[in-house]
Amino acid sequence: MSLGNRLYELRKKKNISQEEAAEKLGVTRQTISKWETDQSLPDFDKILPLCVLYEITTDELLTGASSKTCKETQENTIENDKKKKIQTAIVVSSSVFLYFIAVIWIIIAEPIEAISENIMIGSFLFICAIATVLLVFYFISTSKDSVEIQEKKRKEKEREKYDGLIAILFTCIYLFISFFTGAWHITWIVWIIYALIIEIVHLLMGMKEEKNERE
Repeated sequence: MSLGNRLYELRKKKNISQEEAAEKLGVTRQTISKWETDQSLPDFDKILPLCVLYEITTDELLTGASSKTCKETQENTIENDKKKKIQTAIVVSSSVFLYFIAVIWIIIAEPIEAISENIMIGSFLFICAIATVLLVFYFISTSKDSVEIQEKKRKEKEREKYDGLIAILFTCIYLFISFFTGAWHITWIVWIIYALIIEIVHLLMGMKEEKNERE
């Protein structure tokens, strides 16, 4: 519904004539007619008087959305954000749990002579792959179109780029040290260092983003 149609409907709902509306708003009847037929738009200084005359909010006048609808939209947005946070927490927690399972598997399997090294490493990488795929699939499949979300996505992609590079680096370091020393029961400490480095990188990037926003 156009603004002119809304003004027409609001006036009819108040059961007043164009002449009466014009008198209350300090304009001519022709002006009211032009507004209601979309031949012209109300001046900025007439928006508030129109809202007072028809007993509505500016949102109701300009968008047609009632205050109740706006409130419901806000509540739905908040509820959806809560659900999204819960889903994200579940996926991230599950993935982190799988990473820990992979490390625990190495620690348990390494002393057992019946388990070959290839099976041990293959199982470790398989569990890590499941956790990684779970994370990637979730964050790719949950997309929104708002400007704020798009900006957030851009920042997340930038972080993921650094996270990926760091993950590859530490994986190489872990496998190299583990194969070279054979100390699989100790080298898992590399992943604790990896987690600390990731947090430090995220902290530094967050501080940089806050500085840019202030500027």
